Amino acid sequence: MIVIVGAGALGSHVALLCRNFKEEIRVVDFDKVEMKNTQAQFHTKMSIRRNKAQSLGQALRGMFGVEIEVNPHKLTKDNVRYLLGDAELVIDCTDNIKARTLIQDYVRKNEIPCLHGALSGDGTFGRMLWTEEFTADAEGEDGEATCEDGEALPFFAFVSSMMAMEAQSFLKTGKKRSMQFSPAGALRLT
Repeated sequence: MIVIVGAGALGSHVALLCRNFKEEIRVVDFDKVEMKNTQAQFHTKMSIRRNKAQSLGQALRGMFGVEIEVNPHKLTKDNVRYLLGDAELVIDCTDNIKARTLIQDYVRKNEIPCLHGALSGDGTFGRMLWTEEFTADAEGEDGEATCEDGEALPFFAFVSSMMAMEAQSFLKTGKKRSMQFSPAGALRLT
């Protein structure tokens, strides 16, 4: 089971790009689709006011015949075991330090591999870090807007593609690479 937490600018595209993996996919997100999300996320105008995880599940089923498990709830300390406990890989696409820290604490304690992704609010920086390199103090502001317009969509899609490829590679080889990205290119960290 691959668990993708967060179905926004990163998570919605990561789920789209992981749709052909042999592993089952669960998407967790409590948020609702807003009009501004349709500019930079894999959500349509038909999904406005619907839950992001459910919207994504419906889109993947309708467009590609792919079934994913959706969980429209906020990840909390009370449900983290239920939502992440059976994961073979967690992909953290959240946009706030509290959720990221909760995820990292749980996966470290339970030795579950976790790929953490992040985007800067202005679309000039992105990264993917494995649990071993993740530190909450390196994060930006909680909930930085990454979907106010569609200008950075190609960069968001690039970072999402790299995360999906890294997840696929990890599932096949067990090797991990962490990277930082800018629109000018990528820097491999490990």
